[in-house]
Amino acid sequence: MSKFAELTVEGKTYKLPIIEGTEHEKAIDISKLRAESGLITLDSGFKNTGSTASSITFLDGEKGILRYRGYAIEELAEKSSFLEVAHLLIYGELPTATELETLKGDVKKNQLVHEDVKTILAGFPSNAHPMGVLSSLATAQTAFFPESLDPNRAAEKVDITIRRLLAKLPTFVAWAHTKEAGMPPNYPDPSLDYVQNFLRMMFTVPGQEYEIDPIVTEALERILILHADHEQNCSTSTVRIVGSSQASLYASVAAGISALWGPLHGGANQAVIQMLEKIREDGGDVQKYIEKAKDKNDPFRLMGFGHRVYKNFDPRAKILKRNADEVLNKLGVTDPVLDIAKTLEETALKDEYFIERKLYPNVDFYSGIIMRAIGIPTVMFPVLFSMGRLPGWIAQWKEMREHKEPIGRPRQVYVGENLRPYVPVEKR
Repeated sequence: MSKFAELTVEGKTYKLPIIEGTEHEKAIDISKLRAESGLITLDSGFKNTGSTASSITFLDGEKGILRYRGYAIEELAEKSSFLEVAHLLIYGELPTATELETLKGDVKKNQLVHEDVKTILAGFPSNAHPMGVLSSLATAQTAFFPESLDPNRAAEKVDITIRRLLAKLPTFVAWAHTKEAGMPPNYPDPSLDYVQNFLRMMFTVPGQEYEIDPIVTEALERILILHADHEQNCSTSTVRIVGSSQASLYASVAAGISALWGPLHGGANQAVIQMLEKIREDGGDVQKYIEKAKDKNDPFRLMGFGHRVYKNFDPRAKILKRNADEVLNKLGVTDPVLDIAKTLEETALKDEYFIERKLYPNVDFYSGIIMRAIGIPTVMFPVLFSMGRLPGWIAQWKEMREHKEPIGRPRQVYVGENLRPYVPVEKR
């Protein structure tokens, strides 16, 4: 029997269907409310508005649960590879051995990019932000593959675009880094796996081959897996709403990169390192900043602690904490900023103020520590985030397309001036 919520306005009652997801989440379907009543709902920032019914990612912030297609993030991070997780998110199932080898082969075959991309790259000033470079290179693929602009392409043609983007984005990310560092770009090496090849393209310098460390490879692979999707966040919602206009996958992902560029989204782990730098410059007194964080009248905020969705410990942070410890111990990095991070983590985890409020270190705290330790510049943090989030963006774009979802078009409540007459300029 169908369940309904009732909304009474000015004496008239409207019945609104209640729908329930597979994890027993309940939602009120208001899609016909305006047609029946003339009313819209107001929800600034869409904090309590479901924009779609999706089968990709389940997130329970109260319980600290994150699952991709029903698989616990803890198990995937421990047992799976990034390309396996990409296949899971995009196609709905973990790949068979044959499917995984096919995906790996398709990726290796498409890692090279058109030589004209180097001309585009050369056109950026040396101080161009790598997120702007990455977004531009992603959009530029519509010029190299104009067939991607056809919204009515067959599914197998769309799949070619998906695999091309999975293959080429790491090359773009690495080239954005070498551009920022003033170094020549490195070509992909098809003899290496996805993450190894990326690290080599990032860090090889002329006359010196980069030595790939398995501890570093594993840590970066975990970071990518843990960032692969996270439900309807800002950048993912952007990809879906841009894609709903039948924009190409390249253009939709480029829009997602731009959304992720913002400091409130993809810049979170960058903000962690900037905060740690500030503490170091001020003498490294961690306790002083712990007290500042507790003071409601102090504008200082402890970056990398707590999460706007998780009301408990971020499940991704639990996984990365172990990797952070392994990387720091293995590499033996001598860095006062990372020393401050460890002291801050230990102090906050024992402090009743943070324990009572469940302000635990989140994924941004540990991913920032790991990326700094392995030599990734702070400015590249959101770029690496984009590479990790790519499978989720692709999956969400693909799902939206297959569900034939309508073009996104939010409403508003107008609070501006009423109708007024036009006054000629000489009388104003």
